[in-house]
Amino acid sequence: MALTTQEFAFVSGLVRREAAIVLDTGKEYLVEARLLPLSRRAGTDSVSAFVARAQRERALAEQIVDALTTNETSWMRDREPFTALTDVVLPEMRAQRSPAHRLRVWSAACSSGQEPYGLSMLLEDAGMPYEIHATDISSEMLERAKAGRYSQLEVNRGLPVPLLVKYFHRAGTEWEVSEALRRKITFQKLNLAAPLPSAQPFDVVFLRNVLIYFDIETKRAVLRGIRRLMRPDGWLFLGAAETTIGIDDGFDRVVAGRASAYRPRAAAGAPVNAMGRG
Repeated sequence: MALTTQEFAFVSGLVRREAAIVLDTGKEYLVEARLLPLSRRAGTDSVSAFVARAQRERALAEQIVDALTTNETSWMRDREPFTALTDVVLPEMRAQRSPAHRLRVWSAACSSGQEPYGLSMLLEDAGMPYEIHATDISSEMLERAKAGRYSQLEVNRGLPVPLLVKYFHRAGTEWEVSEALRRKITFQKLNLAAPLPSAQPFDVVFLRNVLIYFDIETKRAVLRGIRRLMRPDGWLFLGAAETTIGIDDGFDRVVAGRASAYRPRAAAGAPVNAMGRG
């Protein structure tokens, strides 16, 4: 049974309030597909019945938010930003930071962990001291990320075989991330659309394929908050369909190899070619 207009309005309103994600009319099929497994797990007869229960039970409402803020992910998704990190960003950091500097990297909206673990592998191979802070709004995804266990199908989605052999070991039918990587990463639940907590400044921020789900005012607030948590010469990587241009004029877009990156305006342009104002 398809969701009624009222049921979809409840779900879209819930997700907008809790996560600032906009679900426009036409996304009913997506909502039904994401909520069907929850409905079956809860023992309800239909997605509509599950939504009705969620209007009375906070725990089920939280499950809805988790399900609709969980996105597809893979290893080294859109390879160019990761290549830019190793080929452009790290050489600059080596030249400008002391040898003892510990690179601080933020993987925002880390989902099930492929991005922060992938970044960790690259930084391990580069031999630079580092720490990674990984955040997500979904409690379920954070638990999966902390566990660091992936099926054969999941590791086949973009993970180079040499990295699999070097940084994973077999755990039954799954692959488990090595302890060497896991101890360099901290995981924390965080709603990017809420006021961001104070933190030591980050050298690099990966905020990829997240802004596309927010309205313009939320995008502005998120970018302002992230900029405040970056070093003046830090680097921000967004998804291929995302930009700061026309949203936050505190960033400049720059070329980093074959990728685009964004830097606080005062720092942009020196080591790379400016592409435009952000």
